[in-house]
Amino acid sequence: MKVFSCAGTAIGLAAAVLVSGTGYAEDGQSFDTKAALGEALFFDVNLSKNRTQACATCHNPDFGFVDPRPTDAGLAVSLGDDGVSLGDRNAPTASYAKFSPEFHRMEDGNYRGGQFLDGREPDIKGQAGGPPLNPVEMGMPDKASVVDRLKENAAYVKAIDALFGEGTLDDNETGYEAMKASLAAFEETDLFAPFDSKYDRYLRGEAKFSDQEELGRLLFFSQQFTNCNQCHQLKTSQVSREETFSNYEYHNIGIPVNAAARAVNGQEEGFVDPGLVNNPLVSDPEHLGKFKVPTLRNVAVTGPYMHNGVFKDLRTTVVFYNKYNSKASGAQTNPETGEPWGGPEVDGNLSLKELEHGPALDTKRIDALVAFLKTLTDKRYEHLLEE
Repeated sequence: MKVFSCAGTAIGLAAAVLVSGTGYAEDGQSFDTKAALGEALFFDVNLSKNRTQACATCHNPDFGFVDPRPTDAGLAVSLGDDGVSLGDRNAPTASYAKFSPEFHRMEDGNYRGGQFLDGREPDIKGQAGGPPLNPVEMGMPDKASVVDRLKENAAYVKAIDALFGEGTLDDNETGYEAMKASLAAFEETDLFAPFDSKYDRYLRGEAKFSDQEELGRLLFFSQQFTNCNQCHQLKTSQVSREETFSNYEYHNIGIPVNAAARAVNGQEEGFVDPGLVNNPLVSDPEHLGKFKVPTLRNVAVTGPYMHNGVFKDLRTTVVFYNKYNSKASGAQTNPETGEPWGGPEVDGNLSLKELEHGPALDTKRIDALVAFLKTLTDKRYEHLLEE
């Protein structure tokens, strides 16, 4: 069963300070830490088959670590290194990804954590090894081919020998693991999780919320008026300074098929994304159509939304949730299309307990929630709110 995640064809305008114009790190450079080596690898297009795509292509640091490139499916899915293949899932942000716990089954039988939208890799290191070998992403045929690309660069060879042991690249498995570990070390740096949004500054007493933002904050954390924090709160305190706004569990919230993406990405007719059941550790059909709850950090600048990018606007996503509690005609209409919401791609195991919690929201409260969500934008991306 083939399921796509993130893919791309050209490194963006991200500050690839360690990479030359050809995509290689300069031979004269040295990397004293795994994170420094991982930074160079993150921007290196030579780790893709046609030397056109790097990790930063689909997780561009200038755009909240998502893919800003339009395709025939808009921004919903990404284009592969071959210049033809389109994915079926939206590339999730890599920001704050390190906080997702390792994938595991909880006592109640549900699952939590992991990387990718279905948790199929237990941690960041595992995730880093996926895209280079995915045929619709970076397209490398095997680990040996990736290691050969690493060995093309003397700076990489020197660094890997120093950081992982002499001759690490002589074995394809240990060489590939070294690449994964270096990328993971880079993704664990504060660049990916600065905790410096307006919300964070508000908690530190360095910023004030507008009345609308404060109403949104109160609604978000309310146990009575919304269902937001049932899934989008990790810490027990409402003023935790390292809140990532996800409990990293899995839910089916009734997202419709992204027909526009399916029309151009070549996915077979009748295909249903199994969600969590795509994870090799999960087979029970009661988990069909469930996807990992994403972080809301930088959510206002990392659209489109939902696992398949079906909604373009952040406000649309809030209105979508509201449809479960409001019988008003407006709540039953997708504001982006003017048509009724499409039916769930996977029906029958919706998280209705969470979705139907709380009363319907009026326009004022919907707008307040959107205003609060915008305060979760890292400082370096706040200019994107204006754009």
